[in-house]
Parts: sequence; C-alpha cells; structure tokens
Amino acid sequence: MKHAPALAHLPADLSDALLVGRVWRKDVNGPSVVVVRNGEVFDITAQAPTMADLLERDDVVPFAHAAQGESLGRVEALIEAALSGADDVPVRLLSPNDVQAIKACGVTFAVSLLERVIEEQAGGNPAKADELRTSLLQDIGADLSAIKPGSPEAEKLKQQFIARGAWSQYMEVGIGPYAEVFSKSQPMSAVGLGADVGLHPESKWNNPEPEVVLAVNSRAQVVGATLGNDVNLRDIEGRSALLLGKAKDNNASCSIGPFIRLFDERFTIDSVRNAELRLVIEGADDDFRLDGESRMREISRDPLDLVAQTCGKHHQYPDGFMLFLGTMFSPIKDRGAPGAGFTHKLGDRVSISTAQLGMLVNHVYLSDAVTPWTFGVRALYSNLAQRGLLN
Repeated sequence: MKHAPALAHLPADLSDALLVGRVWRKDVNGPSVVVVRNGEVFDITAQAPTMADLLERDDVVPFAHAAQGESLGRVEALIEAALSGADDVPVRLLSPNDVQAIKACGVTFAVSLLERVIEEQAGGNPAKADELRTSLLQDIGADLSAIKPGSPEAEKLKQQFIARGAWSQYMEVGIGPYAEVFSKSQPMSAVGLGADVGLHPESKWNNPEPEVVLAVNSRAQVVGATLGNDVNLRDIEGRSALLLGKAKDNNASCSIGPFIRLFDERFTIDSVRNAELRLVIEGADDDFRLDGESRMREISRDPLDLVAQTCGKHHQYPDGFMLFLGTMFSPIKDRGAPGAGFTHKLGDRVSISTAQLGMLVNHVYLSDAVTPWTFGVRALYSNLAQRGLLN
C-alpha cells in the first residue's frame, strides 16, 4: 500500500497552523518538544522541557510563535521518516503529548449508542450482532439523536426502557446526566504517526475509533486539539464493563498525532465542534477497504461539557490531560462471513483525517508483538537532567 504524500498528513492550511509536537532525537537519545512554523521544525526543549510545560504557559501562542531553537529541517521530511517505519533515523516523530493523563469519553454520539448496546447484549459474540441490531432498532422506537442527555425527555425514555427490562449501562452514559470518562492509557505510553498500534492477542472482534483529542492544561483550559485512534476491543468490553481496562489499555492501543494544533484566531473550539473526520481502513492482503466518517456536529455532549465532567473541583490534573471526545463511527460492514460485521486483520492500515488537523496513520498488529513501551516518566526526567534541561 502506497502512503499519501507528506503534506496530506498536515493541516490543509499549514501556513496558518501553529503546530507543536514531540520528536525522538537520536543524538541525545531522548525526546524533544518542537514547534512547526512555516513548515520548518524547531527544537524548543531548552525553553519548554515537556509538552505539559509548554501547554501550561499563559502565553502559549505568542511563545510558540517566537520561541528560538535549533532547526530540525522541513516537516515534510519528518512525516516521510515516520511513514517509512524506520527506527534508525536521526529525528523520529512521537505522539505530541508526554506526561499528561490520557482520558477518553465513550458513547458521546447517539448514532453509535446502538452498537455499544449490541456489544453488551451480544456478550462479546460478534455472531449475534446482526440479529440484535434488527431487534433493537424495532424496540427503541425513538430518535436518540434528538434527545439531550440528562434532560426530562431522556429520563422519561429511561423509565420506559427500565419497565421493559431493556435498560443498558451504555444507554445510561449515552443519554443520562453523566458522561462516560475513563483512563484510556498511561502518560508517555501513546504512539504517534506511522507507529504500529496493538490489539490484545485474545481479541477477535475489534475496530479503530477515529476521534478528536483535546489538549487541556491543569487549569482545565483547552489549548489545542489533535487526532486519536482509541483502539477498541468489542468482544472483551462487551463481556463486562468491568473489563474496560483490559479492553482499552494495552501496549500501543492508543495513538495520538501527528501534532497538537494550538488554538488561535484561526483555529478554535468551534473548529472542533464543526470538524468532520474521515476514517479509511485498508487490508494488507484481502483488498478490504472501509470508508467511514465522524461528524463532530452530531455529538450529543458539547466538548467543553466533557472537559468539565472530566476536570473540576471533583478531580484535578496537575500535569494536564488529553481528552478523546468519542466517535459516531461504529463499523458494521461485513468482513468475512455474512452478518459477522467488521473486525481488524493484522497489517490493516488505519488513516484518520480532517482538514484542519491533518492525518494520523497507523498499522495494526498484536500488542504483544509490536514495540514494547519502555520509556516512561522517570526515563524522561533522567534524560532531560542529563541534557541539563531541568534548570
């Protein structure tokens, strides 16, 4: 499979986009914080040792515009190196976040709520999905997308479903007052553009989840956004909500990138609210192709409400956090047996894109076979100290 040109992985308005990210520099054997200005990549780690430090600044936008640093060359070369899959390169793109918590919201789109209920009622068995989908569509009898979560109308519908014995934990977070917010992955564990993502080897029913990811500082201020793939194991989570951690947090199960685009006069939270994400899944050896989309204007809960439900007086994040906003995409296109629905095959290429954020591309393999995660927070600060960057 031939990959798209480097510029296709960057915002369409690159000259107007203020991008920040992280790279691995072979010469210092560690990560650096970078800013992209006019297509050129600058290492600004001497002034912002971590991405969390950068996003915490009150003057983050003017600082990113003006910060001096060593040029690492053109961003197109960095993208090409990431897509090549080669590890032995002088500068390698990483996920743009570092010590921030990685949080995710689920069931934020009413259109995908049905598929979550199917997962639960199928007990993780994909063979039951098609039959359940038909019966649930007949039973629901309401346009869930027209119901505001937590509203009197939502409560009335809830009572109707309880009376029929059909209420679901997924419906609770889909139309109830409280959003589903969970820990997707650990600080420093996310992979970036071009890296392999991992499926738990026991999973036989799974899919990508294309999402916008907000970058939020410790004051609960949203300072930018990027793209993410919340690798989803439908069979394991469908067996029990108590298996959510096993289903969500595995080696390389979280991809974020390519860069965080900072909010400024050209790119705002309204840009996120109106973003249209495209997902393309391409099989490595079966000619399979699936095109999907996720339209942020159809989200059931506003992104800022999701931030407020994540962080506040009830829960603080002193290092900031990255927040996956959920997706309307739930693949049901058969791959293999009729009625079996979609599941990944090893080698699948997953591309997630939207015009103002670029494109995030990863290939799918098993979490116990891809590169293990070994560089954590202690290693980060040890490396920065060795480089004299913590003073």
